[in-house]
Amino acid sequence: MNMNTALTITIGVLGAVDTYLTAEIIPLPVWVTFIAWASFFALGGGAAGWVRSVASNLTGIAIASLTLLAISLAPSSPIIAAILVGVGSGAMVQASKIKLLSVTPAIVFGFACLVGTTAATGTAVTQTDILSHPTLVAAVSMILGATFGFLSEAWANLMAAKAPKPAEA
Repeated sequence: MNMNTALTITIGVLGAVDTYLTAEIIPLPVWVTFIAWASFFALGGGAAGWVRSVASNLTGIAIASLTLLAISLAPSSPIIAAILVGVGSGAMVQASKIKLLSVTPAIVFGFACLVGTTAATGTAVTQTDILSHPTLVAAVSMILGATFGFLSEAWANLMAAKAPKPAEA
């Protein structure tokens, strides 16, 4: 089987599993897991892609958390919020100087997913319930998504592997 067909099957099946899992068992935003899944492939896949993707996504989440915390502590002003987001954006670019985090868009994926999670859940980064804290929710979602990426790739590799030739007599 060719790799495209194998990935079609594995991503289709695991995408359904991810959707069911996040809807019924682990209440996480499925859109965040899918973004992390894409990030895994964008960073080259395999074990190294998983590590780089998770590290980059979590860095973006950390920067977004600090940015949103600073916004919550500052006087309420669109200008101040915009300046703080600009500082956070600059921090993402600076973080990409680190070799492990060298793909800036993967950091941005994490930043955007944390901001989106706070908006979608209506939960601020200042809230104290750890289990529903948007930083934790986004982080777990991104790790889960990268893991689905890893599993889909590994399964596809198995499906696409050529059968060994029978030994000649």
